[in-house]
Amino acid sequence: MNRSEEISEKLAVLRHTLQETNAAGIRLRGTDWFAWATAGGSNTVLLAAETGVAEVLVTPTDAWVLTDEIEAQRLKDEELPEGSPYKLQVNPWAQGSERQAFVEEVTQGGQVLSDRPSGGSTEAALPASLVQHRWVMLPSELDRYREVGRLASEAMTEVLTRAQPTWTEDQLAGAGAEAMWARGLHPALTLAAGDRRLPLYRHPLPSGETLGRQAMLVFCARGHGLIVSLTRFVFFEKLSESDRQRHRTIAEIEAVALDRCQVDTPLNAIFQALATAYEQHGYPNAIREHHQGGTAGYGAREVIATAETGDRLTAPTALAWNPSIPGAKIEDTFVLHPDNQLENLSFDPQFPHQEIAGRLRAIPLER
Repeated sequence: MNRSEEISEKLAVLRHTLQETNAAGIRLRGTDWFAWATAGGSNTVLLAAETGVAEVLVTPTDAWVLTDEIEAQRLKDEELPEGSPYKLQVNPWAQGSERQAFVEEVTQGGQVLSDRPSGGSTEAALPASLVQHRWVMLPSELDRYREVGRLASEAMTEVLTRAQPTWTEDQLAGAGAEAMWARGLHPALTLAAGDRRLPLYRHPLPSGETLGRQAMLVFCARGHGLIVSLTRFVFFEKLSESDRQRHRTIAEIEAVALDRCQVDTPLNAIFQALATAYEQHGYPNAIREHHQGGTAGYGAREVIATAETGDRLTAPTALAWNPSIPGAKIEDTFVLHPDNQLENLSFDPQFPHQEIAGRLRAIPLER
């Protein structure tokens, strides 16, 4: 399936939603939904923004990419595939009201469904059925996801292999971002912590502190709109027995979650299994100290698992769990297949690893 064929299949899904809801159009503004609807295209300019410089509009009979005259040619040349079913609707950049007038004209003032409904208009939120449809990956999406996972894990290995204990956390995070950009990936998130801050904070935004004897590096790498999450550690001296046991423990806790990842399993059942595993390993409060992960894809987490999350796993869908205890964390992005097999998208065989519960899992790199 090429990108144009994938877009056509997704347009059929969107039009089925229009038929079910009697809506006049669907308007997709977010960077996540734009990538999904365009089979990996990007409307991103400002990385920190959740919406971009273009959006998708679909009606029962037509489909457009709405943008302005600044972006139109680049989108046509670089973000939309040849033979794309989308037409470009281009408005002057300084006359934003023309875009809204166009939408109202082609939808005849009817209800429009949107991932980000604008207040005070006829727009309404997307139905749950369409949101859930996005979680199930097409073969062509999985191919792109595998590429992103390979590149992200190679970037991580490269950086931690050359990192130095005298680097600051900012330098480590900067090297990580550089390695992602060098491979065409957006550094959607880069966390880094050295020896002092690592045990203290679950989300250590990098600082100017020197790394010292160990460091943790966390990526959320975005490519083709899909996000791969992974966490790795490096030690600049031999691991102590307590270090080694700490990382073994968190891998054993993660294995409980991975073992429960089967089609039709509710996310809250996996959350509860993790809570029990933490308690059995002597960390009863850890389940409350950090979110544990959930489904992934066009968001770093599509759904975060909690005790109240009843969404059931489908296949093929992406998952990223990130259990942690003070001083240790483990994280990769997997795909759950219909036969309940888990495929690790972010595994790099060049990084140190060991077998845990029948799976190869990354362990700290000892330098």
